[in-house]
Amino acid sequence: MIPLRDRNPTRRTPVVTYSLIGLCVAAFAGELLITAANGDAGLERFFEHWGAVPADITSALESGNYLGQAMLGMLTSMFLHGSWLHVAGNMLFLWIFGNNVEDRIGRIPFLLFYLVGGIAAALSQVVIDPHSTVPLVGASGAIAAALGAYIVLFPRARILSLVFLGFFYQLLEVPALVVLGYWFALQLLSGFTALGAETANGSVAFFAHIGGFALGVVVGLILRLVGAGSARQGPPLNPALGPMG
Repeated sequence: MIPLRDRNPTRRTPVVTYSLIGLCVAAFAGELLITAANGDAGLERFFEHWGAVPADITSALESGNYLGQAMLGMLTSMFLHGSWLHVAGNMLFLWIFGNNVEDRIGRIPFLLFYLVGGIAAALSQVVIDPHSTVPLVGASGAIAAALGAYIVLFPRARILSLVFLGFFYQLLEVPALVVLGYWFALQLLSGFTALGAETANGSVAFFAHIGGFALGVVVGLILRLVGAGSARQGPPLNPALGPMG
């Protein structure tokens, strides 16, 4: 099941969501230049410096070095990606689901929420594999936080999805609760299956996704409880987005 768009229009242009997408694309273009100039080895060194390395984060936390490169890497890693498919998939999810969460809670709060979600996601993976030296890169954890908030705030929103049925596929509008619930179930299954193997080594950091999503759900529940953003007035629906945002 691959989401393509949601039928959930926004009341204002999602400036932060678009900016985050632009920064990730720009960073990936920079990675391509590094690879062209220095090969894969150069890109690996770049990731080791600017990615989130669990072993380095563990050492920094134990020593109380909260402002060093290891901790900075948790922020910079959110804008780095390992492949075309990696960045394309993440940006698709951010474009579909991030704009509505931004519209609901506001631009600056959404930016802070996104960054905190990414940090929480990285720390979740560190807890699972604290001594790994494999850099974590990607916006997946931060985006997972947005997904967690979305499923709570907009559970009945219709998501146009590409649904595979064996050798066949069909375009269907599926409730967000089903689409994102299915996504999270896959993360849980994959994450716990990976335990006892190599955890994050050379693979997807599933527990970063789980941690980010869990944080997003908690934030979404708090927002629903206090009614934050539900009565906020904004400009008319953005006509450029059409009926599906």
